[in-house]
Order: sequence, then structure tokens, then C-alpha cells
Amino acid sequence: MPVRVLLVDDHEIVRRGLRELLDDEDDITVVAEAGGVDEALVFASSTRPDVAMVDVRLPDGTGVDLCRRLRALDVRCLVLTAFDDEEALVGAIMAGASGYLLKQVRGQDLVNAVREVAAGRSLLDPQTTARVLERMRRPPEVDVLDALTDQERRVLDLIGEGLTNRQIAEQLFLAEKTVKNYVTSVLQKLGMERRTQAAAWVARRSR
Repeated sequence: MPVRVLLVDDHEIVRRGLRELLDDEDDITVVAEAGGVDEALVFASSTRPDVAMVDVRLPDGTGVDLCRRLRALDVRCLVLTAFDDEEALVGAIMAGASGYLLKQVRGQDLVNAVREVAAGRSLLDPQTTARVLERMRRPPEVDVLDALTDQERRVLDLIGEGLTNRQIAEQLFLAEKTVKNYVTSVLQKLGMERRTQAAAWVARRSR
């Protein structure tokens, strides 16, 4: 039996090119085309494809979410995208995609990829696998502002505006000594020694 393929891409010209490429193969047939997530799920239920070739960016959702839902229907997913996006790559693999290819891929390589995925094999090369593992091991980024209290954030913002301790005190209706203590605490939490460093940091973030 030929491998049954569902094409999911919001660009008709892309789907047409993929259909022509795949339908030229005796052992592959395109059973349906979809331009979005909802349409793809309807066709997946009615045509029961072996492989869904899915774009990452769709008008009514993401290819990553679609992969997750297609896997629940026992459809293997091959992500085909124009974007070398690490976030999308990791998300797709975590959602159960069997492969991740860029649209610059050669036609014959794409055809072979469909066969590999249909046979239950993964298309993740060692370099891609290393990127995914590195991303998964990387600790989540923490916003240093989370360590500041609301009042400390206000003080930091005013430092960024170039205000002195006295001016900050007048603005926030605080004693100047209290402001000085806040400034000291903010600098410590940000790992800085001078208020000029904090002012420059605020300026960079606001660009």
C-alpha cells in the first residue's frame, strides 16, 4: 500500500508543489491538503493518513500544537518549515514529530524523509538531536527584575531617568535615606556597583 500523506501549509503554491513532487512516486499518495489546523484535523479523521507534512506557522494555530493532536490520531508528523527556529524545533520534537526539515531541502531528500517517517523511523540527525538536548538541559532564563520588589523597580526606573536620590525621594514621598537604602539593595540584586551601571542597563532594556 502506498504511504498516505496529508499536506498542511497555508500557501496553496507550496502545497501544489509538494503534491506534484510526492504524487510522482509510486509508493506515495497525497490524500488531502489543508491550509490550517482545524481543516487538517477534519481531513486527518476522514482520510487516515500515515504521515502529515506540517508547516510550523499556520493561520489558526501552530504546527507544534497540530503535531500533538495528530499524534493522538496515530498520524506521524514531519515538520517542514522555512524557519530555522530553535523554539519551534524543540516544541515539535516534544510534541512527537518524527522529523524537522527546512524548506530548502532537496526534493529527493524530502521524498525519502516521508518514507522514513512512514516506516516509524526518526529523521533527527546528530546535530539536531544535540541542539534539542542542550535546550532541554539549559536552565530557564530568569528575569532579574523578578528579584526586585515593586518599590525597588520604581526606584530603578527613576535611576534610569537620571534622577538623584533626593529627586527620587520627592517623587516617591520617601526619606532620602530610605531611597539610598533602596538603591543599595537594587544594585546588589542586579550585581552592580554603581548607579550609572543601573541607568545604562535600564536604557538598554527600554530600546
